[in-house]
Amino acid sequence: MAKKSTQKPAGGRTRKAASPKPGLRARATSIIRLVARWVRRVVLGGLLLLCLWVLAYRWIDPPTTPYIVGEDARLAGVARTWVDLEEIAPVMARAAVAAEDANFCLHWGFDVDAIRDAIEEGGNRGASTISQQVVKNAFLWQGRSWVRKALEAGLTPLMELLWPKRRIIEVYLNIAEFDEGVFGVDAAAQAYFGRSAAELSDRQAGLLAAVLPGPKDRDAANPTAFLSRRAASIVDGAATIRADGRAACFED
Repeated sequence: MAKKSTQKPAGGRTRKAASPKPGLRARATSIIRLVARWVRRVVLGGLLLLCLWVLAYRWIDPPTTPYIVGEDARLAGVARTWVDLEEIAPVMARAAVAAEDANFCLHWGFDVDAIRDAIEEGGNRGASTISQQVVKNAFLWQGRSWVRKALEAGLTPLMELLWPKRRIIEVYLNIAEFDEGVFGVDAAAQAYFGRSAAELSDRQAGLLAAVLPGPKDRDAANPTAFLSRRAASIVDGAATIRADGRAACFED
């Protein structure tokens, strides 16, 4: 019987069969996993930075907001002056709460009763709390996208956990829009009444709170009959929440 040749190739090494290359499907799977891992890291990193941003604003006064930046560019300038809560007439904070979120001191960021009422009325009334408005205005963007709503829903209780109520109302009064290009209660008091936020009367505070839902369409200096009635109702509401303790969380 003939013997099989056992001759080794030059160099004395036995040649090994070349290992097959990974298939196209395996490569695609590997790339998808790599991309998914990096996307997850980017998203988690972005959320962490956003949380740190919220925490920082507990002590750092917001220098601006995304909306103010946009309006500043559109109008070629805006009016805004930051003032601490101690430099704002106390009635102004009560008026804003009475007008926009009477249960501000009682909830953790969402007013469940107001949401239920809004649903029952077919969504014709707003149920956004002052806390939600601060999150939207300070950290997010305007609009009704589900992404923004989801971020707002996550950041609102976080802000409530990290900030005292006094800080929330202080930031709110300093970044809210009171007229086109007029942001913050001190700039609004100067623009409408020629006085500082500390010098506002009850009626003036009521008028400023009354323009908040439609600052571009309402004029606190020249109020319509409706706006005057609304302001008077807000002043009464401010007195009510002071008497029944619903202003205790932000007053000294």
